[in-house]
Amino acid sequence: MRTRMLAAVGAAALTLAALVTTPAWAAPGPLPDPSPTATYYVSLGDSLAAGYQPDTNTDEPVSYTDRIYDALKVSDPNLVHVRLGCSGETTATMINGGRCTYAGASSQLDQATRFIAANRARVKFVTLDIGANDLYRCLNGSVTTGSSALGIPDVGCIGGALQTVGTNLSTIDGRLRTAGGAGPRYVGMNYYTPPLRRWLDSAQGKVLAQGTAAADNLFSDTIRSANSANGFATADVLNAFSNNDVLTQVPVDGFGPLPKNVARICQWTWGCTQYKDIHANPTGHRVIAEAFLPLLR
Repeated sequence: MRTRMLAAVGAAALTLAALVTTPAWAAPGPLPDPSPTATYYVSLGDSLAAGYQPDTNTDEPVSYTDRIYDALKVSDPNLVHVRLGCSGETTATMINGGRCTYAGASSQLDQATRFIAANRARVKFVTLDIGANDLYRCLNGSVTTGSSALGIPDVGCIGGALQTVGTNLSTIDGRLRTAGGAGPRYVGMNYYTPPLRRWLDSAQGKVLAQGTAAADNLFSDTIRSANSANGFATADVLNAFSNNDVLTQVPVDGFGPLPKNVARICQWTWGCTQYKDIHANPTGHRVIAEAFLPLLR
């Protein structure tokens, strides 16, 4: 049992090795001007919440958070999006700062809790994605699969990092709930598995791809557990991307039939393009938003 757990943790490290390839730093937008009629949707997170796109190498207004806002605003024209996501954010920097600068606040979490507490009666929704970048420090060296380099994990470090994600995410969730009380709807998310694109590289890549898909379930359990303990629902992005469906074959332009979980990465992220980038494309962001919306309505 211990051997299987260590293998899963090691594979989880490879999953996160791809997720932590972060873009250049970009500052979040300013807080909205006060309005007596406004209601608020506060979005927090890493580069997915910020909307990073590799073709422009910038954060773009195509994030799942923007899609959520567009959908929610239909029934509440006074809704304002408070967009706080920070590319490269970890659970530690979200709490303590050091990645993005927030005027008048020490960190993304500090900015969020100040804003939510000050507007408590009018904050209706809070969404969050965080944790993927936490395992970066646990990678060292590289191993080559096809033309792609992957970090070699420090299994002991990874085990500690998963524990840190659980602890820090509980802190983040708890502080947001304290600031907002019972009024807003709070929803976090788990992650899809970018290394599934390694299926395209080689026979070894196929083994790695499905191993990381299995390991990402472990990471998802860590996130879901912390969220559930602190009053957050969890949008199931992992399964929206068909993470565990290796049997169904889906035709993909330029690649032919692929296992469904691999196909979704090729169709909904930049992983199978010239950029070989882990971030969701606009279609992928729409899928992520659709995983959130039933939990926000």
